[in-house]
Parts: sequence; structure tokens; C-alpha cells
Amino acid sequence: MSDARLDPITFEVIKNALSSAADEMALIVMRSAYSPVVRDTMDYSTALCDRRGQLIAQGLTLAVQLGSFPDGMRILMADHAPTAQPGDVYLYNDPYGSGGQHLPDFYIVKPIFHDGAIEGWACTMAHHCDVGGIAPGSTAIHATEIFQEGICLPIVKLYEAGKPNEMLLRILEKNTRMPVQLIGDVRAQLAACAVGERGYRRLLTKHGADDLRRYLDGMQDQAERIMRNVIGGITDGRYSFEDWIDGVGDHHRNRRPRHEIVDARVGPVFHQVSFVDQNRHKDEHQRQQHSIDHLRPEDHFD
Repeated sequence: MSDARLDPITFEVIKNALSSAADEMALIVMRSAYSPVVRDTMDYSTALCDRRGQLIAQGLTLAVQLGSFPDGMRILMADHAPTAQPGDVYLYNDPYGSGGQHLPDFYIVKPIFHDGAIEGWACTMAHHCDVGGIAPGSTAIHATEIFQEGICLPIVKLYEAGKPNEMLLRILEKNTRMPVQLIGDVRAQLAACAVGERGYRRLLTKHGADDLRRYLDGMQDQAERIMRNVIGGITDGRYSFEDWIDGVGDHHRNRRPRHEIVDARVGPVFHQVSFVDQNRHKDEHQRQQHSIDHLRPEDHFD
């Protein structure tokens, strides 16, 4: 829980400094990107994470990207953080094995070292103009499998100890219809990571690693309290939402809108969401159960 010794003014200064650094990263991407989908529509995101890979600041871009980093960072922390070294930069887009969203979204993430230890991460994600596949733009409504959507990358090193992976860059160039724009946007993401690293290191130099860790942990505690209060204010019960969305169906000749129902049950122990799939058959429902902790103000962690 929060440390009572945290100075509230310093707390706000650090929190806003991190937000400013993440926003500066976003501006760097926007001003440096080559493709209109990144530069003009702002289909990208920037963020800073703490030493554990937990989100602590995110740049002001598209709201749909606000949840784009946690899954990928958990996998990156588990599989690659123990062997990371200064100058490493990671790249991935795999939706299933690496926490990506869809293949055009390239994640570029850089560990931030201080006194030989990882103290944070500079993170970027951008929707690239074309990553191969059966249709220009790598977004084909008639695709039936992920292999038709473009190149799929697990978490790989774009830079290792400060040296670029030239072979990987050549592979990317050969798997896109727009190599100049794609590589240009990759460079914009790299520049943003460098800017984020610089801002984070300034805080480390000013406050020291130990004190900064305490304040970052305090930020996580504050976010937890806010979320507990919000969820705790929802009356226990069942909530439903129903809608229709366009869908391609299993067969091209039998396309019809997809019927989606979401049931959310809020209770004192957990928050359960059930997804009901009515797309295939009228009398057949496919249900997936997803549970997350139901956080309430009176609960606490040991």
C-alpha cells in the first residue's frame, strides 16, 4: 500500500513528469512518421512502464490504444527481461504468443537501465501501413487465417547492445508493399523510445532509483484505490448489452450480421463477464467465461 512518507508535491511532480515524457514520445512519433496512418490519424501509442513492466504513463493518442501494452509487457518481462542488456530494443506484433493486437501493429520496446539494472521501459506501438498479406494495407475482410494478414513476429531484438539487427530490417523491407513508409515509421518509434528513455533517466538522476521506485509504487496504489472506488460503486447484479455487428461468417455465400450479447455480473467476490455467440446457429450458443477480481474499497492486499 502507499508509503505515508511520500511527499504529495513530489508525488505529483513525478507523475506529471512521466506523463509529459510519454506525451513527448507521442509528438516525436507524429512529427517523424512517414505514413499518413501514423502521422495524420494518430493510430499509435506511447507509454512508460516501471521496472516490473507495469504501465505508469501513456501518451495522449487514440483512446482505443489505452489497453495495448499490459499483455505484451507481461510476456516480455517473463521471457526476455532477465537477459536484456543496455542498448537492446525489442520488436513484436504476434497477437497470440506475444500480446500483440493485430499484425499491422508493431510494438517497439526499449529497457531503461540505471546502475546496471532495469528501472523502466520505453514503449511504442504503431499501426503500420502494410505488413504483407493478401491485401494492400494488410487488412482483408476476406482473410480466413492469420497467415493471410501479413508477417507475424514474435518478440525479437531489433537492436542488440546498441547494434541494429540489419537482417531483421531487410526481412521487414521484403514483406511490405511500402518499405520506405514502414521503415520510416519504425525509425519514428525508435526515436520516441530514445526520448522516453531520456526523460525517465532524468527522474532517476534527480531522485535516485530507490526513491523513484517508492513513488512509482505509490502511483500504482493510487490507481488501485481509484479503480476500487469505481467498481465498488456499481450495484451488485447482472448487466446486459446486445448489439449486431457486420460479420463474414464461416462461408462467403452465407454471410450475415453477427449477434453479440455481453452479460456482466457484479458481485461481492468477483466480476464475471459471459460472451454469448449466436452467429453460427440460432439454437447454439458458444459461451466464454472470463473472471477478474471484483475490487471494492473495503478490500485490501496483505
